[in-house]
Amino acid sequence: MALRGPPQDRSPADLLSFGVVNLDKPPGPSAHQVAAWVRDMAGVEQAAHAGTLDPKVTGCLPTLLGTATRMAQVFDDSVKEYVAVLELHGRAPNDFESIVAEFEGPIYQKPPRKSAVARRLRVREIHDLDVLEVEDRRALLRVRCESGTYIRKLCHDVGLALGTGAHMGHLRRTATGSFDDTTLRTLHDLADALAVWREDDDASWLRDVVHPAERALVDFPHVTIAPSAAEQVAEGAPVYAPGVIDVDGDPDRDDLVACFTPNDAAVCLGRYVGDPDGDSGLAVALERVLV
Repeated sequence: MALRGPPQDRSPADLLSFGVVNLDKPPGPSAHQVAAWVRDMAGVEQAAHAGTLDPKVTGCLPTLLGTATRMAQVFDDSVKEYVAVLELHGRAPNDFESIVAEFEGPIYQKPPRKSAVARRLRVREIHDLDVLEVEDRRALLRVRCESGTYIRKLCHDVGLALGTGAHMGHLRRTATGSFDDTTLRTLHDLADALAVWREDDDASWLRDVVHPAERALVDFPHVTIAPSAAEQVAEGAPVYAPGVIDVDGDPDRDDLVACFTPNDAAVCLGRYVGDPDGDSGLAVALERVLV
């Protein structure tokens, strides 16, 4: 069987079949609808977005194409960053910033009634909560938080702590894991890039919009395996110690790792086991085959 070539050498068709777009979601459609539009525009069987955004919310929505949808789980625990408008119901108190700062760290949240998950009290980590600007009864907040944090609920709770009441106005996601708003591309960018490639056989714009799917794996420990081991993985076999060439990122046991061939092509995702049984022991327990 033929394994994938180096990411930088792939044809436009190969990029679309195993790629990722750092999409700037517009207001209006759901994240699911946007992913469906990307799927149809690219002419692939599947597309998957990296974390739900409500219809009114804009911003960073990395979208995986083709076979890359198998790695959607890599975004499950990725840190998210947002810029939110906090609409106060009264004048901001003098100690506004110090009260807001109290919400950094672990907080309790219960998902709203309209959410798709069970409404059980849970803990979410607010890594950073910065007040960027305050004007009249509005404040601009930057929130860097654990995946699954409800910013609307956070704004409501901040309002209660302030004693004024508050709700969330506009919300924009500025980062998802290693993807941020410095490299966002719009649906129009994707449509135009596809048109130029299909009509003029010029893929330069398309390569700027669609990146090799390996781009989504930069934050994960890398395990480099031999091509012969990669061929066995493609048939459903796990990764054994003799097939491992190198391990980068110092993973702990049971950590999610990404396995690559020596030419930097992704092969699979799996749980790191190490080599507990000598040279013939299991190294990576298979979770998702990407070839």
